[in-house]
Amino acid sequence: MAVVPFRDPHSQSDPTRWNDPEEADAGGKMSFLEHLDEFRKRLINSLIAVAVGMGLSFFFISRIFEFIMVPLQRMLPPGGHLIATEPTEPFMLYLKIGLLAGTILASPLIMLQVWLFIAPGLYANEKKFAIPFILFTTVGFTAGAAFSHYIVFPLMWKYFASFQTEYMLFTPKINAVFSLYVRMIIAMGIVFEMPTLVFALARMGVITARWLLRNFKYAVLVNFVIAAVITPSPDPFSQTMVAGPMCLLYILSILIAWAFGKRREPAVA
Repeated sequence: MAVVPFRDPHSQSDPTRWNDPEEADAGGKMSFLEHLDEFRKRLINSLIAVAVGMGLSFFFISRIFEFIMVPLQRMLPPGGHLIATEPTEPFMLYLKIGLLAGTILASPLIMLQVWLFIAPGLYANEKKFAIPFILFTTVGFTAGAAFSHYIVFPLMWKYFASFQTEYMLFTPKINAVFSLYVRMIIAMGIVFEMPTLVFALARMGVITARWLLRNFKYAVLVNFVIAAVITPSPDPFSQTMVAGPMCLLYILSILIAWAFGKRREPAVA
């Protein structure tokens, strides 16, 4: 595995970073407190983006609620219902759904803030990947969320609902159901960021396609362990439905590292 020296995202000490000497002198004075101030600004901007996305989502909150909850209700056994046992539970559920939808809507702006935070630590030729980074991270998270909504979570839900018997009625609380739903959405969204992460590390020379291929068997084991952790259902089928795409994404990451990885310069005799 190729290793590169660590570079502080906001450190300006690298003499090759800047083409403009004045820019290098100005950047070199950035202190630790200025790093924290930069992080605070990016965090505030991200929270504002989420708040705006959440506000927009409330114009369609009824449709979003039905989009999430109606399929779950239809997959319940005959006689099963989603229930609320506390007066504030439905209201809080609407707020949580709005927050989830707002976060997804704001994800491009959140990724932009992440890029703006790490960009000062990149070389000039690496900064041109700003748009691909924002695009791939947004598409990756959205694809993972969609995969969880349409495939993984319904399979898990059917498995849990199958335990209903003639003397036990399956009536889950809406708060618990939505918490499980969000957990799987976030987990699969992060998992689908693997190709983007590999792309960034390969461009920096931290990992190579050969190293990824050599450790493929260990990656499969780790994928199944992660699937067992994030999947509340203990059945092997549901865990395979999570670990399988992770293995396919790993294979895709190998191809990405091979195509876009940093090329080693030939040794000079």
